[in-house]
Amino acid sequence: MQWGMANRLAQLIQSDGHVLILPVDHGYFQGPTRRLEEPRKTIEPLLPYADGLFITRGVLRSCVDANNSVPVVLRVSGGTSMVGKDLANEGITTSMEEAIRLNVSAVGLSVFVGTDYEKESLLNLSKLVNEGERYGIPVMAVTAVGKELEKRDARYLALCCRIAAELGARVVKTYWCEDFEKVVTGCPVPVIMAGGPRVDTEREVFDFVYDGMQKGAIGVNLGRNVWQNDFPVAMIRALRAIIHEGATPVEAEEVYKSGQKEG
Repeated sequence: MQWGMANRLAQLIQSDGHVLILPVDHGYFQGPTRRLEEPRKTIEPLLPYADGLFITRGVLRSCVDANNSVPVVLRVSGGTSMVGKDLANEGITTSMEEAIRLNVSAVGLSVFVGTDYEKESLLNLSKLVNEGERYGIPVMAVTAVGKELEKRDARYLALCCRIAAELGARVVKTYWCEDFEKVVTGCPVPVIMAGGPRVDTEREVFDFVYDGMQKGAIGVNLGRNVWQNDFPVAMIRALRAIIHEGATPVEAEEVYKSGQKEG
């Protein structure tokens, strides 16, 4: 691996081999998502606890100070919306030259395996990997499922992750599922867990994050389960305890409750 590529990955993946990335890119297809209506207000209190920020260029430029030292994974796919015909019909929206100008640590895009636009999204990934390898910028593939959430099973996600790795993604973001070890084992590059829609309790989040870490994930890329929580700083601190300190779900709950009192 060339030095630039290795260095950018090392900016994100911490010395313990784990990472906590905070995604705030939801507006690229959802618009002003609840509690992300004003991105700067959402992002700023959480930045000290994040190892990386998954974000679009527009929100990065307008809502994150340039003196910020948190590494950036730049969302570079889009072109669809929640009110459009098909969320899977994405294209590449941001050039690699723009990623270089923004001094990002990685770029990320979604792939939609099993949809009408499977081929297009996988070729988008291949094109992005070709450009990323040329400039030493790692690509994170996001195994998106659009509105079809029932696809989140081990067989499907293992297929998606393996294809993304085969096409050259350096990191894959995917959903936690039952038998998650099958997903991780079949993917020869690091796997990061996505969060998806908010669950009913914090404990449910701690349980699946802990399980995924035990089964080989290197970290998380959780957004709504953090910043839509009533105590987002307490939540991200609790997740850090699992990811970087090996805390159990019970111990993470204690961190969260302690943060509630402070907040």
